[in-house]
Amino acid sequence: MKYKNISIFVFIGAFAIIILQILWLYNTYVALENNLYKESNSILIKAIRREISIRFKKAPKGTEIVGVSIPADAKKNDLAPEIVSLNEGLSNIGLEMSLSKIDSIASDMFNAIDLPCSISVNRIRISDNKILSSSNPNPSVLPWREIKSGIINITADSSQGVQLVILNPYKFLFGKINLLIIITIIVLSFIIACIIFQIKIISRLQVILQIREDFSYAMVHDMKTPLSTIMMVQDMLKSGRLEGKPEIKNKYMNIAESETDHLFALTNKILTISKLENHKLEMNRTEVELTPIIEKLTEKFKAKAQKPVNFIISLQAKTAYADNDYLGEVISNLIDNAIKYSKESVEINITAEESERYTILKVRDNGLGISEADQKVIFQKYERAAAAKRSRRNGASGFGLGLNFVDQVIKAHE
Repeated sequence: MKYKNISIFVFIGAFAIIILQILWLYNTYVALENNLYKESNSILIKAIRREISIRFKKAPKGTEIVGVSIPADAKKNDLAPEIVSLNEGLSNIGLEMSLSKIDSIASDMFNAIDLPCSISVNRIRISDNKILSSSNPNPSVLPWREIKSGIINITADSSQGVQLVILNPYKFLFGKINLLIIITIIVLSFIIACIIFQIKIISRLQVILQIREDFSYAMVHDMKTPLSTIMMVQDMLKSGRLEGKPEIKNKYMNIAESETDHLFALTNKILTISKLENHKLEMNRTEVELTPIIEKLTEKFKAKAQKPVNFIISLQAKTAYADNDYLGEVISNLIDNAIKYSKESVEINITAEESERYTILKVRDNGLGISEADQKVIFQKYERAAAAKRSRRNGASGFGLGLNFVDQVIKAHE
């Protein structure tokens, strides 16, 4: 439950960081968009003034330009009243406002301040926002991909105005924040990677906890039987009931000795694996005779096995350069697994052959086998994989140290 709570807090924290990052990016984009809108208004006013100035200079000398008076109750205008009046006067003498000229002037102004944008200038009927004319009549841009300036009134009666439209501004806007977008992507990727890593760690911790529980249970279960047997023999000896019965007494003593060896081997195996992992174990390698080791082990397992066991031995290699004691333990573990995880009767093939550099020992049985998925993890400490399920069906005990022991010892032999 504790790790589950940690996962929840991690997800909440990561989600909050992602939301803040996205909001930061969005607010930056909106600020740029608003700035572009304000700049378009300012540039449009300047472009209209300049266009009117150009028309005024084109007027024939001596021509009287009569302005139109602006009513006091006229709508507020972004142009000075005298400029609106002058525009009306120029229109009266045939010098109509040129939207293409305003477009050209505005484009130059945008370029001058490093805002290269494609634009269109429209003449608008203010009452219904209908476009009367345009410097770019057929823009190949969807309406939602435009940024429109405010409508600048150009008539005394406030009936018409001019509006500047920035076509496809998003390429420019995203170009301005591309570095921020890259940083955001990197940050989000890092956060997602951390979340995945955190989930893996938590999952691994949960697996370790489960393994620890299984290990403790298996350890207690594996030690309980020999301890109970030893205590039983001890009670029998104390009671005096075996006095005068030497054969039965020796039988019970042999059982107690065997169970003591079992406990000792179990403890020694755990200590050996710990030493191997900490690189504190030294192998005393010599030229070892294989036949005596294997014969001793086959006799031992035939005697103690509770099911028929048939050994087929084929030793083309007679010796191996190894630690005598640990090599015996390795083969013993493999034989023990072969008997544990088998059917009603067991057939075990033990072979030895030589390659150019190694002596190759093989222990093969006719047992239940190990799936490909389990083979990837079966040599890990405490990992019993599908063997744990089989053990419940077939009564095999253990807690996942055997094959790890084999793996570690063989690696220590190099």
